[in-house]
Amino acid sequence: MAVDQSVTNKGKIRSTLKGELYTSPEVFELEKKNIFGESWLFVGHYENEVAEPGQYITTRANDENILIARGKDGVLRAFLNVCRHRGATLCSEHSGKAGIFRCPYHSWSYGLDGSLAGVPKSSECREELVNNDTYGLEKVHLQTWHGMIWLNFSENPKSVEEQLDTQIMERFGELETLGRYQIQNLKVAHRKEYDVKANWKLIVENFQECYHCSAIHPELTAAFPEFKSGIGTQNQVGLGANLQEGLDAFSISGKGTRPMLKGLLPEDDRIYYGMTITPHVFINLTPDHVIIHHIIPIGTDRSIVICDWLFDPEEMAKPDFEPMDAVELFHRVNEQDFEACQWCQDNMGSKAYKNGGILVPIENHVSRFYNYVLESIGEEVE
Repeated sequence: MAVDQSVTNKGKIRSTLKGELYTSPEVFELEKKNIFGESWLFVGHYENEVAEPGQYITTRANDENILIARGKDGVLRAFLNVCRHRGATLCSEHSGKAGIFRCPYHSWSYGLDGSLAGVPKSSECREELVNNDTYGLEKVHLQTWHGMIWLNFSENPKSVEEQLDTQIMERFGELETLGRYQIQNLKVAHRKEYDVKANWKLIVENFQECYHCSAIHPELTAAFPEFKSGIGTQNQVGLGANLQEGLDAFSISGKGTRPMLKGLLPEDDRIYYGMTITPHVFINLTPDHVIIHHIIPIGTDRSIVICDWLFDPEEMAKPDFEPMDAVELFHRVNEQDFEACQWCQDNMGSKAYKNGGILVPIENHVSRFYNYVLESIGEEVE
C-alpha cells in the first residue's frame, strides 16, 4: 500500500495513495484506531460555550458519545456520556446547565466532576459504589487550544501543544501569527454541516492543494487571483494570499465594513491564511473573521464536515451585524470542493486507480500527508 515511487526517478512526479486506502474497511478501522484514536481531535465546540459552572454540551467523537461539563471548581472535563449502570445515554440534550447529572433510566446520579453521587434503592451496596472512582463516569482527556476544545482517547497522550503547535510552527515558522487572531475571544455566528460522500483523506488532500482552484473555484480565485496559478500557500512557510485590489473584504460581494479582528497588525490586513491541522481540521484566517472546518469520518465513503464562521462578539452584538455575505463565499467553496471529492470517491475502487494516481510537482507537498497516513497505519513509506 506504500506510495509507489517507481515513476518518481526524475524527482518530478509522485504517486498518490492506492485506491484501496479509500475503500477498505480494514484500513478505515486502522485509521480510527491509530490516527483518530491517538490524536487530539477538535469537537466543534469552544470554551466560551461552557464558561460557567454547571454548563455542559454533548457531542460525538471517534464513535463515542461525549459529555463535556464545567465543574463547580471551574475545571472543564470530558466524559463518555454513558451511565455506568446499564449503559444508557446520560444526557440527551445538546447543551444545558445542571447541578448534577441524573440518568433517565434508573436515576443513578453523577456530580459535575463525573463522580457517582447517588444510587437509588441500593442501601446494601451504596457505600461501595458512591464516590468510588471505579464507578464514576469514564473520563476522556480534554485540553483547550486557542479556545477550542480538543479530546484525546489514548491512554497517555502528548500535550495538545506538542501536536498542534508543532504544525503551526511548520506553517508560519512561529506561533505569534495565529495568536494574533485571538480565536479564544471569537464566537460562532454561523455553523453549517455537510454530508460528503467521500473518504476523509480525499477532503484533506483537496484542501492542501490549489491545482484545482482555477477549474472549480471562480469565487475564490476572483477574491485571490494568485490562486489561479494553481500554487497554493500552505506548503510555503508564512505565506498568505492577497485580496484582489478593489475588494473590501473576503465576502461574496467583495464588500465589507467590519474592522480587523483585535490583535491583528497592519500587515495582516487583506491577507488570507489557510492551514491544515492533521488529522482533520482546517483553519482559515481572514482579517475580520475566522473559518474552522473539522471532519468526522463516518465510513470509507462518507464524512461529515462541520464548518464554523467566527466573528468578534462585539461586532455580532451590533444591530446591523450580518455575516451571510462572508459565509456565502466559503460555503460555495465548500460545496465545490466536496463535489470534487465525491467525483474521486466514485472511482477509488476502479482498476484504473488500483496503484493510485499522480501528483504533478505543484501538488508534491500532499505526499507528506500520504506518508503521515501510511506511517500511522503501519504501512511502508518509500
